[in-house]
Amino acid sequence: MKYFSTRGGDEELSFEEVVLAGLAPDGGLYIPAEIPKLPENWENDWSKLSYQDLAVAILSLFISPSEISREEITQLVYSTYAYPQKFRDPLITPLVSLSEKLYILELFHGPTYAFKDLALQLVGNLFEFFLRRRNMRKAPRERAERLTVLGATSGDTGSAAIYGLRNKANISIFILFPRGRVSEIQEAQMTTVMDENVHNVRVAGTFDDCQDIVKTLFSDKEFNERHSLAAVNSINWARILVQIVYYFSAYFQLKNSLASTGTTINPDVQFVVPTGNFGDVLAGYYAKRMMLPMRKLGIATNANDILTRFWETGRYAKIDPSTGLGVKETLSPAMDITVSSNFERLLWYLAYQTSSPGDPTRRVTACKTVSRWMEAVKKEGQMVVPDEVLQAAREDFVAKKADDEQIANAIVKYYKGSPTYIPDPHTAVGLHVADSFARTENSVEPVVQVVLATAHPAKFSAAVNQALGTADGFDFDRDVLPDDFRDFLARERRVIDVDRPDAELLQITIEKVAQEKGY
Repeated sequence: MKYFSTRGGDEELSFEEVVLAGLAPDGGLYIPAEIPKLPENWENDWSKLSYQDLAVAILSLFISPSEISREEITQLVYSTYAYPQKFRDPLITPLVSLSEKLYILELFHGPTYAFKDLALQLVGNLFEFFLRRRNMRKAPRERAERLTVLGATSGDTGSAAIYGLRNKANISIFILFPRGRVSEIQEAQMTTVMDENVHNVRVAGTFDDCQDIVKTLFSDKEFNERHSLAAVNSINWARILVQIVYYFSAYFQLKNSLASTGTTINPDVQFVVPTGNFGDVLAGYYAKRMMLPMRKLGIATNANDILTRFWETGRYAKIDPSTGLGVKETLSPAMDITVSSNFERLLWYLAYQTSSPGDPTRRVTACKTVSRWMEAVKKEGQMVVPDEVLQAAREDFVAKKADDEQIANAIVKYYKGSPTYIPDPHTAVGLHVADSFARTENSVEPVVQVVLATAHPAKFSAAVNQALGTADGFDFDRDVLPDDFRDFLARERRVIDVDRPDAELLQITIEKVAQEKGY
């Protein structure tokens, strides 16, 4: 299996090369040269597999055995998804029933209580695996290879990346986050990690500013090569690959659960995914392209609804034309994003799908189209796709949004429901939108909906308390707060403050740390 850039198309790289590179030199994102087909008897053969063995089966379809053997993949996966050492639930991503037609897929049972753990624990192990293998091949006195891992976070990616890479040999990690725009718990999870290789950078700006800085540094060829930059944001293909697994896990959990009651699963399942950077829902798209049975994927956005507006109009615009505003602060801060990085990967497939099938340069032509679209977003703040591209997008996705009032109402609704359930505000976006789909898109044929729960509600105490603070019998400390979080806010912190969103300031910071540490 080889990979190429969404903006290049000619050069093909190995899995190791794209994982270590993250972002392509031309600014594009890496995608597989082909989407593998499932084995002939996959549904029967995989139905009883553990999460770990299911992950091995899926990852093996995308990674050539000449790069990482099946045995090595198995070792990596089992060390990543160890229960109870790393994950708190034996199913890793358990499916919880809220009603006959509505389920929650809980993705927050890893070390930082967020879905990012599922990918970043493995990405950290992959970085370590590749570095160890490369350094073992060196002569005794030859200098060891290092990685400088660089990432931007709106909250959960940062802590998950840090916990996946803390104290790993020959790896330094720099995480940028926007000052005042992550929750108290999220900031504490990052800044209380005191390992010498961990560096938190608090930027006066937005998440988009942080993400732009990261992309700028990756595009600086000389700086990139000097520090061997590696990405942990969902621009890294390994993040998307690992997330494909839990769509299959949810399908089999649902099918096995219904089979135990004598019911045959209706293959008409709809996954509803709260999303900002489009990585989580893109993994579902790959699962769908691999022929996992499902209805159109449900995209759930908050008031920062660039994706919902795209599916309505075909216009991808950083500024909301109805308000004239860019990014807005909401109760679901991890989704406060105006540019969804992974959307570029989908755009490539749409450009390819709507181009001439007989064109021998079809792949390169799609890359040029994507490059032109993304250049328009960069220079003009927006781009518009042709009608046939929009129609192609609507074949696999539907999209709706939820504002803060609807988020709070959803938290209250499911807390008061039977069974009672307390969602975090991002999951509440998904629940509200799922209900909207059930009343519109799915009204003719009711479907089983699976909403992806992206984080534990304790990570967003302000939003949960705002919604449930006056609810009878509700007590945040008793009903929500895990023991792991009880002393976070009182711990010692270490953080580097940057007073403006400037890529050059971060370059200076990284150079200074490298010099002090002798990297």
